[in-house]
Parts: sequence; C-alpha cells; structure tokens
Amino acid sequence: MTTASHSVAIIGCGLIGARRAQSAGDCRIRVCCDAIPQRAEQLAARFGAQASTDWRAAAAYPETDIVIVATTHNQLATVAEAAAAAGKHVLIEKPGARRAAELDPVLREAKHTGVAVRIGFNHRYHRALRKAREIFLTGELGEMMLVRGRYGHGGRVGYEREWRADPAVSGGGELLDQGIHLIDLSRWFLGDFTRVEGRLATYFWNMPVEDNAFLTLTAAGGQTAFLHASWSEWKNLFSFEVYGRRGKLEVSGLGGSYGIERLAHYRMAPEMGPPATTIWEFPMADNSWDLEFAEFLEDIRLGRDPAPGIADAQAALRIVEEVYAGAGR
Repeated sequence: MTTASHSVAIIGCGLIGARRAQSAGDCRIRVCCDAIPQRAEQLAARFGAQASTDWRAAAAYPETDIVIVATTHNQLATVAEAAAAAGKHVLIEKPGARRAAELDPVLREAKHTGVAVRIGFNHRYHRALRKAREIFLTGELGEMMLVRGRYGHGGRVGYEREWRADPAVSGGGELLDQGIHLIDLSRWFLGDFTRVEGRLATYFWNMPVEDNAFLTLTAAGGQTAFLHASWSEWKNLFSFEVYGRRGKLEVSGLGGSYGIERLAHYRMAPEMGPPATTIWEFPMADNSWDLEFAEFLEDIRLGRDPAPGIADAQAALRIVEEVYAGAGR
C-alpha cells in the first residue's frame, strides 16, 4: 500500500490532534472526531474531511485504515482498543494510557487483528536526539554511566482548572505529561531500570496532581538516570545529557519557546583536560512529528512491530506507577 492510499481518522481535535493531522503526509484525512463539535468541524474543514462527535463510529470508519488517538488520557486506551478491534492501525499519543494495564486490551486486539500500534513519543525524532542516538550507537561514548534530564514549562493562567489537573482524567500530573518523555528517552539510551526512586511535589499550582517530579532510575548495571520534570519552569527548558566513560552528549532546546535545538558532543582525551567539542544546531522548524508518522507508515508497510510501541509505553508507565505508589497516589 502506498502512502497516498492510506486514509486516516483523527480522534481528538485539539492542539495535538491538529498537529498530528498536519503531519500525516500524503495520507488522506477522512474523519475528524471530537467531543466538542466546533473543534471537529474546524479541523475537518481544513482537510475536506467529515466531522463527527461519535468516537466509536470514527474508530471503525469504513474508509480509513489508520486511526490517530489524541484524546485526554482517560480515553486514549479505550479508543485505541476499539480502533484495533476494527482492524485499524493505531498511533496513540503519549503516554498511551493512564496506567500500564489499560494498554493490555489494546495489545490483545492488535494481536488478534494483526494491526500495528505505535505510541507517540515524538521526542525520539527530534533532529538533535536522532543525531545523539546515531553517535551513541557507534560506541564512541564508551561504557554508559548516567543520563541527566530536565524538562519543564510554566503552565498558563487557569492551568489548575484544565483537564490535566484532574487526576481522574489525566491519571497524574507533570510526571505523566513531560516526565514520560524523559523516562522514554532514558530507556532509549540506558535500557530497562531495576530500581525506581522518586519524589512528587506541588509547589505552585493549586491542584491535586504534582507540578514537579524528581526521579532517580537505576539500571541493572548501575547506570543511573537523574530526571526532573516541572510545571513551574518559568523559562521553558529541555536538557538531556548522556554520559559515557569516553564522552558526553548534551541536547538542549526543542525549538520554539524551548530555544534552538542543539547537540554538543564532548570527547574526552586520554590525558583528560578540556574535551574536543563538536556542536550541531538545528534552527529549522521541528519535523519530529512528520518523521515519526513516516516511520509508522514504514512499520505498516513492512509488517514490523513499531518502536516505541505498547511495550515501551507500558515500561515507562510502570515507572510512573511505582513513583505514584510510593507517594500514596
């Protein structure tokens, strides 16, 4: 099946759903569905698609073969399960679900119908992180030691009244929002973690979920990820550092309000001292969403399991759950 022959249903027509629709390449957007009729109608009008408020009908829409699920967290797995049961390939926006077990029915239906399910951890497709991964895979950094990641923004007026502040809908706060990206990236470089320690805090926003999360994740070999995700980061920030015995990779910025995307590679010399340094900057527009969807189309064409897929999302969500359990949530 060629790219142009794919047809897509968008379920959830907010900011992320609209961005996902824009990144669908040559695929045809057939139906746009949202609980708010105006949002569905506005996005549908952009693509000459049908507008709907019935997500069940949209998930099984006969003229589509791909469903993009960009709803609130409480609906992600439910909608994805219905789409997979209807024989549709599914891209689920991160975190994929509120808890790992919510993805079990999605996995069962995907295996039954033979469809591909990808989780939208688009940060793996940012130019600086892709370049960092390329260097990492050469082994040039040597044995891994640690990862240090920070990610945050400052919210906006009324943030405490939005759906992300309602634990029944969101499943949690900043740990599930931006922290899940840090966890996924840490697993991408260090593998699975055998020890999870974390602390949650609500420092600024008057809400029942955390606005700051602090994690220490340890792999079987002792490699450690130190992570901080914050909704009280008054200047938007993304920083991700990967340390090996022979060098360090430092990614900063994601474009836009997070600053120019940048990668620095520091190579340690045998005599140590100041490292040889190479810096790449990527001032162009973010194309991670486009690359991610193109990769999903390749998953479908080749009949391969997407990565990141359900197993990756569940591994990240189990870390989140362990932190929440330790905090009594």
